Amino acid sequence: MKIIDAHIHFSSIQSFKDTGQDLSRVDYTKAGLRKEMETGDIAFAIGMGVTEGREGFPDRYVQTPMGLDLAEDLPSRLGVCPGINPFCLDQDALDRLETALQKPETVGVKIYLGYYPFYAYDDIYQPVYDLAAAYGVPVVFHTGDTYSERGLLKYSHPLTLDEVAVARRDVNFVMAHLGDPWVLTGAEVVYKNRNMFADLSGWLVGTKKELDARLVDNHFDHVRHALTYCDHYEKLLFGSDWPLVPIKAYADFIGALIPSKHVEDVFYQNACRVFSKIEKMM
Repeated sequence: MKIIDAHIHFSSIQSFKDTGQDLSRVDYTKAGLRKEMETGDIAFAIGMGVTEGREGFPDRYVQTPMGLDLAEDLPSRLGVCPGINPFCLDQDALDRLETALQKPETVGVKIYLGYYPFYAYDDIYQPVYDLAAAYGVPVVFHTGDTYSERGLLKYSHPLTLDEVAVARRDVNFVMAHLGDPWVLTGAEVVYKNRNMFADLSGWLVGTKKELDARLVDNHFDHVRHALTYCDHYEKLLFGSDWPLVPIKAYADFIGALIPSKHVEDVFYQNACRVFSKIEKMM
């Protein structure tokens, strides 16, 4: 079965490099991504744009839109969700974002809730939503735990997405990570709002051995509860959050949590519907 990985990284971020080397044991390079996509039968992947500056990430001084800068050029079959730095979101930044949205490889926009201290419904993001609506692309939100101790969790709680989903019915939103660890709340926000979707990425960091071990303990009972409660598998998307985990191993892990009749939707069809530009790139 071919798979679309709706959430990976391909930016020169030191914590990603360290994670690949020390925790997940993946080759976090262009060649490494190509090999993982081939091994995992990944037909397409979507990279979440993020840039690291003098502060590391999050950095309030990096330019919007943030991109994928791990290599000089992008691998084939890789789409981009440019990242937004709300501290650098003047008219010039919005013009650059609009230029990016006109490129075929730009399939959505990424907002890093929690890393930056603004709620999803903050006025500062409204021009971004206007552009997303105009170009027919979804907005992806980081939600839940942050991969930095400098993050502020109150901004990334999934309940805060309910307000923007109601106010901006003209935009489709993707709740990255289903708000983990608040996945039951995330499931309710997805269940309630017709324009809210979720990806299932980023629930673990580690190797295949560590992922396999988690399937036989009770660590993910909260996730099983949330998926069953949501019961909208047509709104859930597979994502790995590579390089946090090997892609194929994480696909096997998520596959064990999804009822067989919904596997094709979660791993392929839903991404095609939400990120409508990607079918032209495959």
